[in-house]
Amino acid sequence: MIPALLLCDDLKSLLDEAKKSNNNIIAKKISKQSKQKEMESSKNAYYPTIDLNGFYQRYDKKNTFMSGTTYGGGATVGFDLYDGGKKYHTIKQKKYEFSSSNYQYKDTQKSIALLIVEDFYNIKTLISLLNAREDASKAVKAQLQRMQKFYDAKMATSDDVDRLQAAYDKNIYAIESLKFKILTLKQSLELKVGREIDSFDNSKFKKIQDTDVTELDSIKALTASKNSVLSKSETIDSIYYPQIRFQDSYTFYGYEDEPVIFNQPVEQLDKQNKLMATINLRLIDFGVISKQKEAIKLKAKALDEQILYKTKEQKMQQKLAKARIKTARLNIKTAKSAMKASKSALETITQKYNAGIVDNVVYLDALSSQTESKATYEKSLNDLELAYAIYYYYNGKNIEDYLQ
Repeated sequence: MIPALLLCDDLKSLLDEAKKSNNNIIAKKISKQSKQKEMESSKNAYYPTIDLNGFYQRYDKKNTFMSGTTYGGGATVGFDLYDGGKKYHTIKQKKYEFSSSNYQYKDTQKSIALLIVEDFYNIKTLISLLNAREDASKAVKAQLQRMQKFYDAKMATSDDVDRLQAAYDKNIYAIESLKFKILTLKQSLELKVGREIDSFDNSKFKKIQDTDVTELDSIKALTASKNSVLSKSETIDSIYYPQIRFQDSYTFYGYEDEPVIFNQPVEQLDKQNKLMATINLRLIDFGVISKQKEAIKLKAKALDEQILYKTKEQKMQQKLAKARIKTARLNIKTAKSAMKASKSALETITQKYNAGIVDNVVYLDALSSQTESKATYEKSLNDLELAYAIYYYYNGKNIEDYLQ
């Protein structure tokens, strides 16, 4: 089952699927939509408010001048003439919050994409090592069967058989351990992608260096959050400015058991229109607002420090990514030479072993060296692909755009 993993799903299809199915990405998308609704709501605050009301009132005991039952309804239209800039700065705050959530959404997509790439190539490395181990196991088994025949013919010792048997058993354990590691990583990858994965294809990145550097979305999100906090500070300042509001209320009344004086009904209001303008001005709050503003400025300062750290980290990771690519290229060259040498050595030693010139210890060492060198070479190829993915990520790019 494991070797079949090398057949179908390419890396790009997995990254595209993760954008649609990964729960963390979906959560960030919903959060962004929520912030968009908050932003739209803050813009609507400039419009007048219209309220409807109704009432029913009844007294158990009425007097000469009061109706026993009164009912009515009405409507009130209100409009803020001046609010000290509260609405303006609230809209700015909500815009920055929406911008921050949008960058967080993009950052989550890119971060999960990098994690998927890491799992993808780590699995391919383990599969290469597994295949090498299985090939070695077949070779050891063949030699074990051959040695067993020599032992039965009294031409070899039990020690020769036991050594090969121990090597074979050790290899079987290593194979099962690799299968478990592959299964673990595969399930981790499926969790990130959001669906089951049947197989993998050989995917490679374009080998482009010196691409334009773009600020990471995580840094842009922090910057937008800081601007949002500063806008909130301005919103708080609006409390110190006059708050002027205009209201127009229209009410109608109805009565039962109307009061009567000298057999004449007492005239009562049947409708009323009330215009009212109010002005509020905060004179003293014993430092409540100023302390709130100080707290907000400290929060903005803390975000500045996070932005500075993230910026330094991005520059550091860019340098390391270039060094990682250089090291990976050198490792490929070294691993290829080692694989070629170990393959040639194994062929020679196998011939000598079959001729009885060298013992099984020399043969097993040569076989182990060839197995490791083959797996190391495949790992070096996968490490180069991963190195380019990390390089593109820390340059602020979409990793999938650089897949061949």
